[in-house]
Amino acid sequence: MSDRRPRAAWRRHTEPSSEPESTPGPTDRPSVVQASLYREGRRVSSPATLADTFRQLREHPDGMAWIGLQRPTEEELHSLAAEFDLHELAVEDALEAHQRPKLERYGDTLFVVLRAARYLDAQEEVEFGELHIFVGPDFLITVRHGAAPDLSTVRRRMEENPDLLALGPEAVLYAILDAVVDGYAPVVAGVQNDIDEIETEVFGGDPAVSRRIYELSREMVEFQRATRPLVGMLHGLMAGFTKYGTDEELQRYLRDVADHVTHTSERVDVFRQALTDILTVNATLVTQQQNAEMRALAEAGFEQNEEIKKISSWAAILFAPTLVGTIYGMNFDTMPELHWAGGYPFAVVLMAVVCTSLYVVFKKKDWL
Repeated sequence: MSDRRPRAAWRRHTEPSSEPESTPGPTDRPSVVQASLYREGRRVSSPATLADTFRQLREHPDGMAWIGLQRPTEEELHSLAAEFDLHELAVEDALEAHQRPKLERYGDTLFVVLRAARYLDAQEEVEFGELHIFVGPDFLITVRHGAAPDLSTVRRRMEENPDLLALGPEAVLYAILDAVVDGYAPVVAGVQNDIDEIETEVFGGDPAVSRRIYELSREMVEFQRATRPLVGMLHGLMAGFTKYGTDEELQRYLRDVADHVTHTSERVDVFRQALTDILTVNATLVTQQQNAEMRALAEAGFEQNEEIKKISSWAAILFAPTLVGTIYGMNFDTMPELHWAGGYPFAVVLMAVVCTSLYVVFKKKDWL
């Protein structure tokens, strides 16, 4: 891709548009974050519209256009596709977010999809963004879906290093890849801290930890989808850089990025496995806690039953003399025992015998 051919040799549309350049249209919409024209690594202009960018690039075929868009409309992307001969399949992908990271070549144009990430410390969450990049012989177009990554710092860094920027769109692609991969480092650090906190919460018995484990595990699945394909992509890109004779220093830079993303991908795999293990441990601890609670409830129920048996036993014992006393307390003259001299001792002995018998029976049954 380092072979910087004149635009007329590869671009499908080289003739100026028949429409007036000042005619407002979809290219004048505010989704154009920034468009700049560079020559020999230095910015020569910052066109206000895409139409001006197209015109100035035609006037300077040795220049390079760097166009940044955020959530562009279909009309804007189609105007770029017509000007730079972008493949319709790549344009369709760029219109839609939620694409997997990938690297595809369409003629002289590379189409790259990246998933950026940033850690929101206040919410303790990982936010993902999506970036689509078109790289041609003399242009680079970025299409962002989401807040991340912040490409203004990439542009500023590249403009401070004109020698690197003079290497062309491939150098800008490297800088964007480097920024995206460097952006993973704070995410890794934040997730590591979250996992440490979760481990403490798990063994501290925090009931809300299960939800936090689930949410972080889901974020790690997304993070894994962002980093794992990037490893193969960078190796494919390095092979292409070698094949097309890209600057050797730039190839070394790209290898360094590949090393970083490989390390990050391995860390993400470790995080996901650690969260799986923590979730298993948490489930075990929750089960043990539930079993302990059930055992405590069972013991409490058993003790309650014992108390009920004692109360019932004493109630039965006390019921016997109450029954005898109630019977002989009735006011009937015809009751034979009322006028018997031994009636009172007989009633007392009867109550004592019944109570003693009940006490002995309940005691043998271990109710008392």
